Amino acid sequence: MTKFVSYITEAFQELKNNVSWPEWSEVQKLTIIVALFSVIFALLTWGVDQLFVKALEGFFNLIK
Repeated sequence: MTKFVSYITEAFQELKNNVSWPEWSEVQKLTIIVALFSVIFALLTWGVDQLFVKALEGFFNLIK
């Protein structure tokens, strides 16, 4: 158990002393970029899905 507590303590010390954290304004900008990319990617995925739905509907209507 002492090894586990030591590991957690050392991990927090490393995060506190050795990690360089970005400025708050940079975090906000990057968050907006990730959110926009996620929305665009979701819309593109939906569009491709709709394209495949229409293509398969057309194909199955042809073979009826």
